[in-house]
Amino acid sequence: MLLAFDIANVHIVIGLFDGDRLVGHWTIATRAERTPDEYQVLLDSLFQLRGASFRDVDGVVLASVVPPLTGTFQTIAQNLGCRTITVGAGTPTGLKLRIDNPRELGPDRIANAVATVRVYGAPAIVVDFATATTFDAIAANGDYLGVAIAPGIDIAAEALFRQTSQLVLVDLTPPPSPIGRNTVHAIQSGLVYGYVGLVEGMVRRLKAELGEGARVIATGDRAALVASLTECLEVVDPDLTLTGLRMIWEMNLEG
Repeated sequence: MLLAFDIANVHIVIGLFDGDRLVGHWTIATRAERTPDEYQVLLDSLFQLRGASFRDVDGVVLASVVPPLTGTFQTIAQNLGCRTITVGAGTPTGLKLRIDNPRELGPDRIANAVATVRVYGAPAIVVDFATATTFDAIAANGDYLGVAIAPGIDIAAEALFRQTSQLVLVDLTPPPSPIGRNTVHAIQSGLVYGYVGLVEGMVRRLKAELGEGARVIATGDRAALVASLTECLEVVDPDLTLTGLRMIWEMNLEG
């Protein structure tokens, strides 16, 4: 079995694959201060809940944007005695990175692009709703052209709450109307509908560069919320990054 880690600033998403089938999926909080032993105990508990065992794991693939945790999870893979691939700009993926400095590109962006090209085709736009919201542009020939980065909707909500004295932190759900008649609904309207407008505007601009035929694939924590309020997101794939990591593992295993 293959164990995949998508290590981000707020959450770590974990996938357990049996062949190309995702048989285990967990999300845990990112804690840079945790030791490999602490994470391994936590993982063992999660495995037991699914009736799985570390003995079943023979490979680990990870994408990390949290440098202190990259080594932590490499140590866990070593403890398991597994072959490990740490995805980065130098990892063979078949993806041509047409950006100024490929080493600046997050490995999760690479995994998303690989999965998108192989599953959905190109040209494509990948919108990942995570801590930041990213818009990846993939050309018709499958080349990775670049990315736009905006603050995530949760960050925007928290900043509004922290930087004002009379506004409250609200649930990110659509209000009854875009015209808020109380403070909570007013904030929800600006955040939720305003964010939908941001996404629609960015997709429109990227399609002007890539062509109207570019498919739009959404992933990440808030993808379902935004997709329910706009037609510009054609596909919601919550497991896109994990799928891309599995595909990169398979490419390098064959090599």
